[in-house]
Amino acid sequence: MNAAVIPTIGVVGAGAWGTALAQMLASDGREVLIWALEPDVIADINDKRRNSLYLPSAQLAPTIRATGDLAEAAQCETLLLVTPAQHLATILGKMPRLPRDLVLCSKGIENGTGRLMSDVARDAAPGSAIAVLSGPTFAHEVAAGQPTAVTLACGGGDAQWDRLAPAIARPAFRPYYSNDVIGAEVGGAVKNVLAIACGVVDGLGLGQNARAALIARGYAEMLRFGEALGGQAATLAGLCGLGDLVLTCSSTSSRNFSLGKALGEGQDPASLMADRRTVAEGAFTAPVLVELARKYAVSMPIVEAVHALLGGAPASDVVRDILARPLKPEQEEPA
Repeated sequence: MNAAVIPTIGVVGAGAWGTALAQMLASDGREVLIWALEPDVIADINDKRRNSLYLPSAQLAPTIRATGDLAEAAQCETLLLVTPAQHLATILGKMPRLPRDLVLCSKGIENGTGRLMSDVARDAAPGSAIAVLSGPTFAHEVAAGQPTAVTLACGGGDAQWDRLAPAIARPAFRPYYSNDVIGAEVGGAVKNVLAIACGVVDGLGLGQNARAALIARGYAEMLRFGEALGGQAATLAGLCGLGDLVLTCSSTSSRNFSLGKALGEGQDPASLMADRRTVAEGAFTAPVLVELARKYAVSMPIVEAVHALLGGAPASDVVRDILARPLKPEQEEPA
């Protein structure tokens, strides 16, 4: 790739997911610029066609170029933002404010403010058109070209979809249109917390029945919360909600599931978080999700339980308390 030429599409964030997205976008020979924080990662991508730190399994396409210059990345017409959710505002604040399509690919809620990532992006990058990409996507599978489908929720409506769909779609990466940005974001944020809970079930050896029940009841919590914030039930029943929930609640390839499994096995939460190079976003989302659920009067006992676990409560005690809750109808009465 000619370093003087800025590609039309770029990726901000060179962790496993950002690198996988860059690899997917470059699969048809398209030039892709990826911004990375670490100089070693930049050199590894440009010189060796690898990201040994975050996605060692992938041999990267020759049309991917890495940069450490946010101003250079900002010149791309379309940017996929894949930085950790808690750093999105800082990263956007360092970039020139140019009108462009911003596709949010990180899943979380901002601590301290309770803002969804779309709200963060609108405040930090006024004039940009905001979209959310979310769905069942393990990075190593996407990088390997294995097929998946995602929700592409476009705040700019049909016109933005018409721009983004051909830029992002590939034979093995199929986006489906939605105009429900809130629903897409809620699904991605809440499923991370629920995946921790499913990992705890696995770590405690409670069996497949318990995990299936937890997924179903967790989905009910996701649905209640999403609708309270203005999201649509149909969105949460799709790829970015139920689809992503099933994936991340069923495999140790999920960072959040792995964290929960370690908690269920009795490991210390603080030590687990300190030792992790990659981010389990659910650990940061849980406390702010608890606050928002209380604010909107939404019952989310599984999310509350994860928050207690991350605060150091013994897993066996938390499970006992959930099982001892009063019996009730499965379907909530409408408010």
